[in-house]
Amino acid sequence: MGKNLSPLGQLNIRKSVLGLTIGAGAVYLLYKAIKTGMKCQQPLSTSSPTCIARLAIERERHGGDSGELRRLLNSLENRHDEYTKGMILHNITRCVYLLEAEASACTPDDIMLVGSMLDDKDNSVKIQALNTLKAFSGIRKFRLKIQEHFIKVLELIATIWDSELHIAGLRLLNNLPLPDFVHPQLRRVMPALMEILQSDYHLAQVQAIRLLSRLAQKNDLLYDILNCQVHTNFLNLFQVKQPGSLLFEVLVFAERLSEGRNTPHYRAVKWHYNEQSLHEALFGEKSRLADRLLALVIHPEEEVQIQACKVIVSLQCPQDVRGRSSSCITGHPCFNSGE
Repeated sequence: MGKNLSPLGQLNIRKSVLGLTIGAGAVYLLYKAIKTGMKCQQPLSTSSPTCIARLAIERERHGGDSGELRRLLNSLENRHDEYTKGMILHNITRCVYLLEAEASACTPDDIMLVGSMLDDKDNSVKIQALNTLKAFSGIRKFRLKIQEHFIKVLELIATIWDSELHIAGLRLLNNLPLPDFVHPQLRRVMPALMEILQSDYHLAQVQAIRLLSRLAQKNDLLYDILNCQVHTNFLNLFQVKQPGSLLFEVLVFAERLSEGRNTPHYRAVKWHYNEQSLHEALFGEKSRLADRLLALVIHPEEEVQIQACKVIVSLQCPQDVRGRSSSCITGHPCFNSGE
């Protein structure tokens, strides 16, 4: 039939068919959009971040309690598979951040319930539990209760080699005070923290160095850090090619170590370090730290430049030990006292 039509007629038929096809597609897309919209009008689902955000907005608007966080916590007490537990914890975390009043109304028992998930056999559940505890740690009244899990978190970090778990666990610890009762356990996990610092996972490295920097300010832990064994290429962490955020944290760590070892309290004891120790890598006679610092003084990022200069200043030795070559880095003009 189409053969008897003129070219213009055939063209009109093709346009009509194309129009019907496009029209059918548009109708289908419209149907999907309406269906999605109808779903959003249904009771809010805990698996929908958008719906949880709506809860927060409605709560702020009406000053009421959505009850969503309490429902999730109650649900966590039931038996679930690992995936479901992980999703519940994930949504509890969202609610803690979004529903501030409801989160503040939680109890220490709720913290213990979340903390019990750290014993789950599945690492993904452990990670979600760590994230939830981190969210709750932003509420001051829960910090003391969360501190009860400090040693457990250190144990997980030291015994499970999982970068996501390291990040989640270290972020939590860095958001908590460092109680004295965990110092013995911190000594035991020091090698693990140093290994994480020397790994290739940037986010985990940053969190590990932040914790180590805090520990370096504890007099009773300083020697343990300085005598901790490191790789022969440890100073690669000070290379210009490293991410600026990591470089900055590594330089802060070096400054705190340098200041700590030069205090009268620390210098009053004659310490002995092993040949592969952090002390020898940074402050030993064969250390190349001076060269790395000089290269960082002209780093593109200003905060890295400034922090490199601070480390250089901190390396200036006290007057009474300046003559000891083993205690000062004096081989480079940058570290001469006159400059």
